Amino acid sequence: MELAGPATACTSIELSDTYMPNDLSPQQINHLLQGIRVPPQPQILVDLQIEQVMPQPDINRIAELIAKDVGLAGTMLKFVNSPFFGLANKISSIEQAVSLLGVNTVINILNGLAIKGEMSDENIVALTRFWDNANDIAMVCARVAKQVGYHTPDEAYTVGLFHNAGIPLLMQRFDKYLDFLENADAAQCERIIDVENEKFNTNHCVVGYYVSRSWNLPDHLCQVIAEHHNTDRIFRTDPTKESSQTRKSLHAILKVAEHICGNYRLFNNLPQDFEWENNAAQILEYLGLTDLDIDDLKESFESMGISR
Repeated sequence: MELAGPATACTSIELSDTYMPNDLSPQQINHLLQGIRVPPQPQILVDLQIEQVMPQPDINRIAELIAKDVGLAGTMLKFVNSPFFGLANKISSIEQAVSLLGVNTVINILNGLAIKGEMSDENIVALTRFWDNANDIAMVCARVAKQVGYHTPDEAYTVGLFHNAGIPLLMQRFDKYLDFLENADAAQCERIIDVENEKFNTNHCVVGYYVSRSWNLPDHLCQVIAEHHNTDRIFRTDPTKESSQTRKSLHAILKVAEHICGNYRLFNNLPQDFEWENNAAQILEYLGLTDLDIDDLKESFESMGISR
């Protein structure tokens, strides 16, 4: 599937002259909550509700909790990048989104999501691995981005958090989707998205692209999410274009994080990380890393309980 429109490089945030950080009305919040949404983690909602009832809710603590959840983080970015706020450029930092929205609006949004976010115990268990993996990869992406000197680690964190956002949506759409992922026999030269396309006539990258667009993420981040299993295509793009360099850097950082976190075992139950083995040389060369650097990163994250 060919995605329309070129990606654009991220620039610094500029607020319009008329921007005022006023609270959104309940009607505006209800309007923006409509559409595609990844269910939030129940425990995160509980922790946020506890923070809300404090005499003086800590906006930094609220931002920290929201940044750990795919659905909540996506919703906050959708709000802050909406026309209501008049930002000249879309942002990808969850902490910045929460800060711009303000405590009252964030709490109103969270209350709306808590009402809509009821899930069965079975669904919660099924999504636990997704939530944990998204957090792990986001953290590794940010660390790798800093190590290789990528200019905006927040972008790398956001890509890591959202790159598999299509998975829980496909789990909701197809009853046996998780069983399919666990039992998909993707061979060395076959990508999981090719197997998904054959089985479901779509794949988690395509769905993730559209949900990231619905959250108003910057275009270049949406493109990375859409093509995160298309390493060959990413590395064939024109290296002289700034937007191509940005996407290529984020893609390479994401691939390192996926490898370190053992995605090939977590979702696809493969004996080897075939995707990494097929592309590791060009990824490492592009980022200026070596196999020894990857081993050091694995050891570092294993001590934190992240590497699988």
